[in-house]
Amino acid sequence: MHAVVRFALLATLIAPVMALPAAAQDLAAGERSWNKCRACHQIGEGAKNIVGPQMNGLFGRVAGSVEGYSYSAANKNSGITWDEAVFADYIKDPRARIPGTKMVFAGIKNEKEIVDLTAFLKQFGADGKKL
Repeated sequence: MHAVVRFALLATLIAPVMALPAAAQDLAAGERSWNKCRACHQIGEGAKNIVGPQMNGLFGRVAGSVEGYSYSAANKNSGITWDEAVFADYIKDPRARIPGTKMVFAGIKNEKEIVDLTAFLKQFGADGKKL
């Protein structure tokens, strides 16, 4: 009987921990990482295309499709639809992922930083409002 009680107590204590995502996302860290991007990109309500396209609603969007932005042929013809995995691969070395892209950013190599940046970007719908 004691073993059953101990097991039930242990299960009660670890169940909330097991429900947490494997790699917790840090939105504040993602926003700090976004500071590397903001010289060329905007996000949020009222975001505009500047040196690079605005980033609202990135995930699920076809590469090279933001209206009013002049993409390279390489980007427009990449066949990419942005999702978490594609973005993570791309942001590590944009010019390697899409040779001929206009994006000159060297990339982000740190996996945790990419996860945090992704979480920050995913907050914004196509209209720039936080979801």
